[in-house]
Parts: sequence; C-alpha cells; structure tokens
Amino acid sequence: MIEFRNVTKMYDAETVGVKNVNLAIDTKEFISIVGQSGTGKTTLVKLLIAEERPTRGRIVIGGWDITDIPSSEIPSLRRQIGVVFQDYKLLSKKTVYENVAFALEVCGAPGSRIRSIVPQVLKIVGLDQKAHRYPRQLSGGEQQRVSIARALVHGPKILIADEPTGNLDALNARDIIDILIRINEFGTTVLLVTHNRDIVNTLKKRVVTLDQGVVVADKEGGKYIL
Repeated sequence: MIEFRNVTKMYDAETVGVKNVNLAIDTKEFISIVGQSGTGKTTLVKLLIAEERPTRGRIVIGGWDITDIPSSEIPSLRRQIGVVFQDYKLLSKKTVYENVAFALEVCGAPGSRIRSIVPQVLKIVGLDQKAHRYPRQLSGGEQQRVSIARALVHGPKILIADEPTGNLDALNARDIIDILIRINEFGTTVLLVTHNRDIVNTLKKRVVTLDQGVVVADKEGGKYIL
C-alpha cells in the first residue's frame, strides 16, 4: 500500500532528512517508526502527506505515485491520510463536536453528512458523551481523542500518529494506543511514529528503526533497541 523506493530527502547540502529509504507497508498493517529526535521520523511523515518532496526516489501510496504530485491534488491525498500530532491543534472556542465537524465543513461536506459522521467517530474514541464540552474542560488524553476523531472523519485508509502520547502520562498514553489498535482492527493502516520505548515493546508489532535518516532495522514483532 505504501512504498518508499530508494527515497532520499536533503534539506541542504549538509542536512539529510532521510537517506536511501526502501520501505513497503501493507494494507491494514500496524507499524511503529522509531528513533531518537532528529533521525528522520518527521521527515517520513512530511513526505507521505506531500508537505515535503523527495530529493531522489519515488513514493507510491495505493498505486498512486505521489512523488511529483501537483498541488491541486494534495487535498485529495490528505483526505486519504489522517494525521494525529503530539499537540492537539484544537480550536479552543469550539466544542468537541464542532472541532470534529470543522474538518468536514472546510471540505464543503453537507450538513446531513456531518450529522451522520461526527457522532460515529466520537463514539469510536469514547467521547460521544462529551460532544458539547470545550477543550479546556477535557483532560490531555481526551483532547488527543478529539484530534483522533477529527483525523477519522474522511474515512482515511491510512492513519499517521506522530508522537501522539508525547504529552500524556502512562495511563492516558495506553488509552490512546488502545484506540489506535481498535482503528487498525477496523481495517485502517496505522503508522505510529514515536520514541516511547515501553509502548513499542508492549505492542509486539513491526518496528522500523531510523538512525541518522537511515533505516537500520525492520523487524516483525520487533523491539525498540536504540
């Protein structure tokens, strides 16, 4: 489903984002991308959503070569890839429901579709009883659940979670990972980008390790060893 074919990203002559990455990720797979800060994890995410373009190599998603994707097609790409970040990026003056609905509104979705989808995704993340609360009334873990719900509204085939537990305690972090596992079980490909050793080793799923922009390990049921 996702293929990096000998992908290199240079930011300038001295700065390497990723180097000679060859990586294939199957449909419905759950994979952890790990490594210390500055090893290329965020670069991979930016390449997948076409925020950055590779210097060399090809990137293919579901048979769609996005290497030289025109700017006009990027919104279509991003509707197929949900992204969850460490900082929740919620709108403080909108309720939980309104924050999630907004992701559909900006794409021109009709009201009937919004009224159908938003309750569904809020139920998936366990916030259907808090739809009318504001972000300030939620815990950090609940705010991250809102951001996950927002990422799901377009029914993405891929969900990228970029350090989704970075601001959370161990209990809330476990809850977020459980939600990601459930989403994966629904058939969504999940890429967990993290440096949290305990979470990765508990998952016992495929682990791809980056070091200085290079894939140094790729193991099924592997562990984060760096």
